[in-house]
Amino acid sequence: MKHLPPPARVARPALPLLAALVACGLIRAQTPPTQLAPFLTSATRTPAETQTIGSLVDVISAADLARQQATSLSQALGAIAGAPHFSSGASGAINSLFLRGANSNQTLFLVDGLRLNDPNTDYNVFLGGSCVSACDSLEVAHGPQSTLYGGEAVGGVVSLRAQRGAGTGSATAAFEAGSFGTVQGALSAQGDQGATAYNFSAQGGHTDNQRANNSFDSANVTLRLDRKLTDHVAAGGTVRWFHGIYGDPGDRFTNDPDNQTREENLLVTAFTDLKLADDWNAHAVLGGQDRRFVAESPRAGRATAFTVVKNRRAVLDTQTTYSGLDRHRITAGFTAEANHTRNTGFGDIDKKQDLLAVFAEDEISPAENVFLTAGLRDDDFDTFGRATTGRATAAWLLAHRTLKLRASYGTAFRSPSFLDLYGKSAFYHGNPNLNPERARGWDAGVDYYLANRRGTLSATWFNTDFTDLIASTPDFSSEANIQRARTRGAELSAQTMLPGAVTLRASYTYLEADNLTSGTRLLRRPRHSFSADLWHDFGRGVSAGAGVAFAAHRRDVNAQTFATIDGEDYTVARLYAAWQATPRLTLKARLENLLDEKYEEVNGYPALGFGAFGGAEWKF
Repeated sequence: MKHLPPPARVARPALPLLAALVACGLIRAQTPPTQLAPFLTSATRTPAETQTIGSLVDVISAADLARQQATSLSQALGAIAGAPHFSSGASGAINSLFLRGANSNQTLFLVDGLRLNDPNTDYNVFLGGSCVSACDSLEVAHGPQSTLYGGEAVGGVVSLRAQRGAGTGSATAAFEAGSFGTVQGALSAQGDQGATAYNFSAQGGHTDNQRANNSFDSANVTLRLDRKLTDHVAAGGTVRWFHGIYGDPGDRFTNDPDNQTREENLLVTAFTDLKLADDWNAHAVLGGQDRRFVAESPRAGRATAFTVVKNRRAVLDTQTTYSGLDRHRITAGFTAEANHTRNTGFGDIDKKQDLLAVFAEDEISPAENVFLTAGLRDDDFDTFGRATTGRATAAWLLAHRTLKLRASYGTAFRSPSFLDLYGKSAFYHGNPNLNPERARGWDAGVDYYLANRRGTLSATWFNTDFTDLIASTPDFSSEANIQRARTRGAELSAQTMLPGAVTLRASYTYLEADNLTSGTRLLRRPRHSFSADLWHDFGRGVSAGAGVAFAAHRRDVNAQTFATIDGEDYTVARLYAAWQATPRLTLKARLENLLDEKYEEVNGYPALGFGAFGGAEWKF
C-alpha cells in the first residue's frame, strides 16, 4: 500500500483583528446545547437506536468534548478505538488518520452531510488545524461504508455535524492563553425559538509552537439554522469555514526558515426534510465546497516557488425512507456530484469529474431483538467508470437487551486521483486505465450495556483485504494496480461510570497491517494503541480529569535517509480542571504532555513538549 509523504502547504498574512477577537485552536467555549436522544445516523443514513446497529459506531457528543476541554478535531479522534492519527509536527501541522489500518486517503470525512475529501481533495490540513466547535458532535462508523457513502469509505466514515440549536437562547465567550505564545478564544450562541433554531460558533487564535518558523494562526466559523415551515416540511442550512496559516519548517533535518502554507475551506449546505406520509419521509441536501491551498517557498537567488491547489465541489444528495412494510424500513436515493481540481504542483492537474450514484438499503427486524440490514450501491464516474458495492449487518440483543452480538460485511473502493490518471511531467505520466482500489471487510463483536445506563463495554474483531492498490511502477514513471494488503485486529472500548462518580472512557486497539505484495508491515500503523480519560465532578463547581495515550510497535521512514525504521514508542499524559466560580463564570486550566515526553509521531517532526494553559468562560 503506497504511503504518500505529507503534502506541501502555504501562507498568507493572518488577519490580526480576527485572531484577536475570535482567537481558537485548543479551547472549547460553550456549554453545549441540550443533548437529544442517543440516535445515530452514520451507520444507516437514518436515525437509529445504538442497540439496533450491527456495525461499530463511536460517538463523541458536544458534552463529552466540552468536559474534556478538547477542541481540535485530531484531539477528539484520539479517543476512538482503531483510529490512530499522526501529526507531522505541532499545532496546525497536517494529520493523517489510519482508521482500522486503512491508508490515510481511504477514510471518508463527512462534514454536515457533505463529502469533505476525495482523492483530489485531502483532509490532512483540515484535520490538523480545525476546531470542533461548541455545536458539533462526532460519529465514527468503522469498516467499509461505500454502500452508503461511495468512494474513500474503506476504513470507515468520520461524520462531523453541527447540531440543531435547542432550549432557551444562550451565549458564551471564552479566552485562553498559555505555553508556546498561545492566545485563543471563542464566541458561541444557540437556542430554539418556536419554529426557528440557531447554533453558531466562532473560534480562532495564534500559537508560536516550539520551532522557528512554526507559528499557526487559525479561524473557524460554524453556523446552523433550522426552520419548521409546516407540519410536514422543515428546512435549514449550514456554513462552515476554516482558515489556517502555518509556518512550515519541514523536518528537523531541513528546518526551512521561511516556508509557509495556507488553507481556506468553505462548506455550505441547504437541506430539507419532508414528511410525505405517516410512514414515508424524504431528506435532501444541496451543498458546495470551495477549498484553496497554497504552499509558498522562498528560495535564495531564485523566484519564490508557489504550489496552488483549488478544489470546488457541488453535491446534490437525496434519500427517501419508507417504513410502511411490516418489519422493514427501506431507504433509497441518489447522489450527483461535480468537482473541479486545479493543482499547479507536480502533475499539473486541471481536470473535472462528474459522478452519479444510486443506493438502496433495507433495515429488517425479522424477530424481536433481531436487526438486519442489506444494501447495494452503484457509483458511475465519467473518468474511470463504475464501482458497485454491497453491505450487510446483523445485531441480536440478548439477556433483556443488555448484551448485543453483532457482525457486518461490506465492500468498498477508493477512486484513482487525477494525478494517478492524468498527471504529467518530464519523467512521469498518469495511467488512464487504472481501476479503483478495492476492499472487502468484515467484523464481529459484542457490546455489553451496563445497568442504569452506566455505560457500554465493547469488543470487536475485524479483517479487511485490499486489492488493486495503486502504486508506482518499478521505474516510477507511472501508476498501476499492483499491490495487495491486509489489516486485521481487535478493538476494545469502555465508556462507563466507575464507583465514586468517576467517568471513564478508554480504548485499546491491536492491529496487524501488512503489505502482502512486499511482505512488509504498513507504515505508521502501531500494533498497540491505547487511550483513556478519567473525569470526576467534586461538587461545588469543581471538576477535574486526566488522560493518557500511547502507541507502540510501528514502522516509519527516516526523514533524512528515507530508510524504513522502527518508530519510537511514546506515552503522553494530560491533566485538566474547571471551577464554576459563579453561575456565569467558569475558570479552566489544563496541562498537556504532562511528563514532557520527547517524541515524534512522524519521524523528523517533533511533537510539542510540556504546555500549561489557563482560561475563562463567561455565559450571558
